[in-house]
Amino acid sequence: MRDFPNFRIQTRRPCVSRRHWLCLLLYASCSAAGAAELSDLTLERLLNIDVIGASKYRQKQSEVAAAVSVITRDEIKAFGWRTLEQALATLPGVYVTYDRQYTYLGTRGLGLPGDYNTRMLVTINGNRVNDVVYDQGPLGREFPLDMDLVERIEFIPGPGGAVYGQNAMLAVVNVVTRSGAGVAGTELAAGYQTPQRAGEGRVSWGHRLDNGVDVLLSASGYHAGGEDRFFDFGASNVSGVARGLDGERNEQFFGRIAHGPWSMDLTYGDRRKDDPTGVYHSDPLVPGQFQEDRYTLLQGQYQDNFRNDTLQLTARLFVGDERYTSILSYGTPYSYPGTSDWRGAEVRLVSTALADHKLMLGLEAQDNSRIDQAILDLAHPANNILMPDSGYRIGVYGQDEWRLTRTLTATLGLRIDRNNVTRSNTSPRLGLIWQAEATTTLKALYGGAHRAPNAYERDYYDNTAQESNHSLRGESMTTGEIVLDHRIAPDTHVRASVYRWTMRDQIVLGTDPLTGLAQYQSGMTAHAQGVEVSADKNWSWGGRIRGSVSSQHAEYVDGTSLVNSPRWLGKLNFSTPLPLAGLRVGYELQYESARRTLVGTNVGGYVLSNIHLGAEQWVKGLDLGLGIRNLFDKRYFLPGSSDNWQNALEQDGRSIRIEARYKL
Repeated sequence: MRDFPNFRIQTRRPCVSRRHWLCLLLYASCSAAGAAELSDLTLERLLNIDVIGASKYRQKQSEVAAAVSVITRDEIKAFGWRTLEQALATLPGVYVTYDRQYTYLGTRGLGLPGDYNTRMLVTINGNRVNDVVYDQGPLGREFPLDMDLVERIEFIPGPGGAVYGQNAMLAVVNVVTRSGAGVAGTELAAGYQTPQRAGEGRVSWGHRLDNGVDVLLSASGYHAGGEDRFFDFGASNVSGVARGLDGERNEQFFGRIAHGPWSMDLTYGDRRKDDPTGVYHSDPLVPGQFQEDRYTLLQGQYQDNFRNDTLQLTARLFVGDERYTSILSYGTPYSYPGTSDWRGAEVRLVSTALADHKLMLGLEAQDNSRIDQAILDLAHPANNILMPDSGYRIGVYGQDEWRLTRTLTATLGLRIDRNNVTRSNTSPRLGLIWQAEATTTLKALYGGAHRAPNAYERDYYDNTAQESNHSLRGESMTTGEIVLDHRIAPDTHVRASVYRWTMRDQIVLGTDPLTGLAQYQSGMTAHAQGVEVSADKNWSWGGRIRGSVSSQHAEYVDGTSLVNSPRWLGKLNFSTPLPLAGLRVGYELQYESARRTLVGTNVGGYVLSNIHLGAEQWVKGLDLGLGIRNLFDKRYFLPGSSDNWQNALEQDGRSIRIEARYKL
């Protein structure tokens, strides 16, 4: 059960001087007035980190037909990030919404409340995580992998449909895990966060055995009591403090084994979040309401080179399932299970045998054997509603990196997909990359992507609040972009990106004219244009600073601005060692301008500061950390969705986290 009609609530607008903060951030980003990162990770090494997620094979960042960003494990440690969205929120054009149930990521002006990241593809080692009932891309605590196991995060903005097909519209997020050799022993970790009363622990073991087999095994657990917070439930005429209703628990397991060209990984995550908000307009302040997501992902892969390394073959098999369940009260308790089962195979060839060409050809097929939804009236089972379904996806894709001259390369790609809902779709990719100088790269990019309506949008009905729409069309998106990368100095890099995207037949929640119930419908065309400017600088003494300023304007063709779409974003990340104390400090500053809510009011802009102190030298093998998020205890609100009683939801104030990691 994922949507209900909207109700109105008025919110306060915090006062922020946008011009003052943007000037400060731009100055700090471009003049490098402070800084830091780990001393052994130079800017040159950062820019030369290989990217796999953009084209499904290794490329240098300068070769990728996208304004790709890479977040490393060293950055994750330096800033103490514990969720994927915390790391991604520091990138240009990215902003986050949290409704005390799930975390949603907006990018380049599009972040419709409650869309469950359906327009963003999330993968782990190239394996799709998005389920087949809701198409949800998990990015918060619901993401089924512990952040301590992440080697790097690849964020590829813009349409990736030419390679991935379904969901890769706004961006592709590929998470690359650590190896057993990288862990090289046993790691123990523990942490505690207040006022959320959150404790967590992890045990990991990894090694490369004498016979060359690389093994990594890890188990993690998290439990939070949550906060007691006041909520106004709007049209229900109920308000009060939700006491003991904000709890959360999470259990995760990851295993990976690799030998030569063979590898296999298993990801498991089971996350339950209690509900203090009366989500989906359920009864306010009723204990025992929750939502739970359990992921199981298995991937086996073979990858090897042939013909004097001019031909690379990749073949993989994958199996996944996701189990969503909830208990919500509407006078009596109801359960809303969603069952996703999928399996498939992919084979891909990459050839460099033809001079000046890197050719890729791939075939991917996925059988969605169970796409089941249900409404279970626990008090009166005779009222149960079952909505079983199944389906398939199959796609063939190709790409050519064609070196036209010594300094000019063209990327030409196309994917043709067929599924049981929208039938056939095509997604193109065109890129022209000019290496003007050794320090300057200019990219002109164009791409398209599509998304078929998911089962929840198309098939869900309850005869009370929402109607199905079996004639719902899919949505498509095209993006044009120009990216300039320039190395001012060996330790200083700047990037500027100008883009425009258009989304047609955007799927939005409307009203069925026959029944008057909520119904997903094909909406108006939306478009956006924006500019992103970022800078990155390293110092030899181990300091690093990176920052960005983004301006984005998203609206429908009738001139109506998109909801939950801030016009301005500013980011600043600074890390440095403190040699005298044996510490490393990581500081974040984030600015967001006002966002429009579903009822047309605004929630005000805000500035947040986060800081993390890490000690790695006090005791051999022991890392200690102290993190403070929302350092100055800023009170701010973010828009709610049509699922919520609340038009806007207050976010967390200051929180303090202590952590310890010990390597045996």
